[in-house]
Amino acid sequence: MAADSSRGDPIRPQRVRPERPLYGRAVIDSSPVRLATFNVLHGRQLLADGRPSPATAGTVQPLVEAVASLDADVVALQELDRFQERSGRADQPRAIAEATGAADWRYASAFHARSVPGRSWVRDPSEPGLRVYGPPGAGHDGEVPSHGVALLSRLPVLSWRARRFGAPPVALPLPVAGRAGLTVIRDHPRAALAAVLEGRRGPFTAVALHLSFVPGWNVRQLLAVHRWISDLPRPHVLLGDLNLLGTVPVATLRAAELLAPPRPPAPRPGWRALARARTFPAHRPLVQLDHVLAAGLPTAPGPHRPEPVRAPRTPVSDHRPLWVELPL
Repeated sequence: MAADSSRGDPIRPQRVRPERPLYGRAVIDSSPVRLATFNVLHGRQLLADGRPSPATAGTVQPLVEAVASLDADVVALQELDRFQERSGRADQPRAIAEATGAADWRYASAFHARSVPGRSWVRDPSEPGLRVYGPPGAGHDGEVPSHGVALLSRLPVLSWRARRFGAPPVALPLPVAGRAGLTVIRDHPRAALAAVLEGRRGPFTAVALHLSFVPGWNVRQLLAVHRWISDLPRPHVLLGDLNLLGTVPVATLRAAELLAPPRPPAPRPGWRALARARTFPAHRPLVQLDHVLAAGLPTAPGPHRPEPVRAPRTPVSDHRPLWVELPL
């Protein structure tokens, strides 16, 4: 397992890749696939001490540059805005996809609402909670303000699916960037996106998700995701802000695997936590809330070599992104 690299890492320079056909396999590419997850806090920039930077509110370029700096083949993004005034009415997932060269992408709305200072969210009753947006002709194209998650891929996508989780009925005191002490917050609905990708070694499934901050409720959501993707091709890779600490997510998934019906003809390699790095708060990371978890990865002979892992500091968000390279 890679050592904790969350303290003081610079943004890693982008890789220089040989030219290769995007959808063809005329040339065998043995390079690893880089997967990343990033809770982007709707592109909000923060000062060195973790306070919001008011001078840059409403601009999409810092967010685009922060995601592009990860140079990920597959990236899961949480807390994205579409057409919100606070983020310059930008279609954030579309802007990021165009800037990073994503061959395919989808954005799933957790809810349609306007962010209003002092009132949190004002919901739009004209839209359902879940809609899936994407490239022209590949998803809904409405412009009602919303908030949700996205999954972007340079690899060919064979199929997509999305789901939504309802909001828990309780509120909790939480730290909020720019505010002293704790603020009582009522959680909102969450969304998850799954894609079956054509990897360099065959199909695999990647899932972008953002779970509730309410203890117990987030575990229920993680177990629901485990069941929801059980029929999709393995390996399975979960990428997201799970609002669960340390080893709790992988322990939860391993328990679910033990209780699930066996998969003939033989059991497959179980769930692993692929990246251990503190990701929150970004200016002084103390805990890991963001995770990359996988099941069904091929087991290489000989001693296990840890996958390259990074959790670099970026000017955007109160979370650090997390990326890992895998032979997929």
